[in-house]
Amino acid sequence: MNEMILKFPACSENEVFARNAVAAFALPAEPTLSELSDVKTAVSEAVTNSIVHGYRDRTGWVTVFCRLDGASLYIEISDEGRGIPDISKALEPFFTTLPSEERSGMGFTIMQTFMSEFEVESKENEGTKVKMSKRFSAGQARNAG
Repeated sequence: MNEMILKFPACSENEVFARNAVAAFALPAEPTLSELSDVKTAVSEAVTNSIVHGYRDRTGWVTVFCRLDGASLYIEISDEGRGIPDISKALEPFFTTLPSEERSGMGFTIMQTFMSEFEVESKENEGTKVKMSKRFSAGQARNAG
């Protein structure tokens, strides 16, 4: 088992850093290119949500925690921003609080689709934590054999 914690300012240029760092961290589990792409996309969506929605009118920090355990990657992405008043509404496809910025409202749907497990915790004015995991097929086959 291995773990990693990243903490960085909530600015858009750090989204690429976060997704690439998590992808590199996952490599020992031998993910397929498709699985790695799924992880990178989900991390991008979660980090972007923290930056765009969590800290819309202020600065702050985003924290990424990862744990790699055999063929499974566990990720938590959290902020201390605005929080989500209604998580069930926010999880609906196409729901966005920023339609004027041409946001598609598909971020959570993409995370749910690309990851094996997905959960959101949030409190207004305290922040949001996205928890997700991915089980990699190559690592599963190696561990089974």
